[in-house]
Amino acid sequence: MPRQRERDAWRAAGAIAVGALLLCWPAFANGYPILFSDTHAFLVQASQPVMVWDKPWVYGPFLLFWHGRTTLWLPVLGQAALLSHLLWLVRKAIAPPTPGFHLALCVLLAAGSAAAWFTSLLMPDIFAPVAVLCIFALGFGARLTPGERRWAGALGTFAVAAHLSHLIVAAGCVAVVMALCRRRTLAAAAPLLGALAILLVGNAVGNGRFGISPYGSVFALARLVADGPARDVIARECPVSGWSMCAWVGRLPSESDAFLWDGEGPVWSTPGGAKALAPEAAAIVARTLREEPAAVLRAALANTWTQLTLVRLGDTLGTNWLEESVVGSLRAYFPPTEEARFRAGMQAHGTLQALAAPLNAPYTALLLAGAATSVVLLVLALRRKDTPRAGLAALALTAVLVNAAATGALSRPNPRYETRIAWLVLLPAAMWGRPGAEPHRRESRGLRRRGEV
Repeated sequence: MPRQRERDAWRAAGAIAVGALLLCWPAFANGYPILFSDTHAFLVQASQPVMVWDKPWVYGPFLLFWHGRTTLWLPVLGQAALLSHLLWLVRKAIAPPTPGFHLALCVLLAAGSAAAWFTSLLMPDIFAPVAVLCIFALGFGARLTPGERRWAGALGTFAVAAHLSHLIVAAGCVAVVMALCRRRTLAAAAPLLGALAILLVGNAVGNGRFGISPYGSVFALARLVADGPARDVIARECPVSGWSMCAWVGRLPSESDAFLWDGEGPVWSTPGGAKALAPEAAAIVARTLREEPAAVLRAALANTWTQLTLVRLGDTLGTNWLEESVVGSLRAYFPPTEEARFRAGMQAHGTLQALAAPLNAPYTALLLAGAATSVVLLVLALRRKDTPRAGLAALALTAVLVNAAATGALSRPNPRYETRIAWLVLLPAAMWGRPGAEPHRRESRGLRRRGEV
């Protein structure tokens, strides 16, 4: 019996390891981890170290922990291993996992979804679905051991803290657990509560401000200006208000990115930049919400819908701003061979987008089928009182919807934001299969055959 358990453990570890390699195949195809201009900020964040005004001090230390200034291949493999193991636990929460099933699941996700592309991308995006799956494990993982649930709690706390939008997604998922399995609400909420504590303490120490997002009001103002309501409030209240934004009446940018990042735009033409503008931005946002609630709601709903329809690969795969950002980090923090590895890859040569483009049509078809199937399976599982399967379907659908609101309505609609998490709708159908025999039943049959019982 102990030998059988040991063999099973080794088979499970092997399946998880092979699954991890499958889940980062785009990095292997590219010849290097996939980078984005913001990857630079996360590399600087922990390597200097320094607080970046618009990013929690979470993902940067994660990267440093894995790469140790050696190679960025290690964080990609780390992300893939974490996701593969978590998928094993999700299956275990529903039915006994097997190596064959796990490998088939990883093949499905690797070949039929964007999961592997975001696992291969050195950005916190992959931790949006990871946060959802951790909350599932905590809320519906009665089959998991206490150690496995503690691990899901620790990983989920990190995943939720890695990006501010994950807080809203996690809150929506906790509401699902409360509705379907009330007694597990506190356990499911642990990652959200832990993430809030990390952000509060991190900002108090690093920014000298006790808050979840000390300068988040600048992003909210950018969105409300682009949508129109804040533009109207500024025009109406100026020049009496004395806001620095009064200088921009009649020429405020119509795009939130131009508002936020243009060096000659409203944010960076303000002395002190975003940090100095934050108090005024908070005041304008509050006034806008109070005076234009209907307009704000209409814009938020429109942006949420737009975000739901923007599911495709491509916008993180090009060369935009990589030379001006990430290449400098590779030179500063890594051996010279690391820059050479990056430059040898498809992304550096501008050919990675062409590899991904033909996949968008089949990915979209599978996502639509997965979303429709998830609705059907949710209803069926609720009728059968199959709480774990109902929980997985409800969490996948809720996460996709809440993520669209959190990113589209509060930031801006962008394909990357929804594509990173949409693949969760494939899991309810993939996990629905008839469960195999329980391990203890298989062991009992084996003992009987050997005449030991």
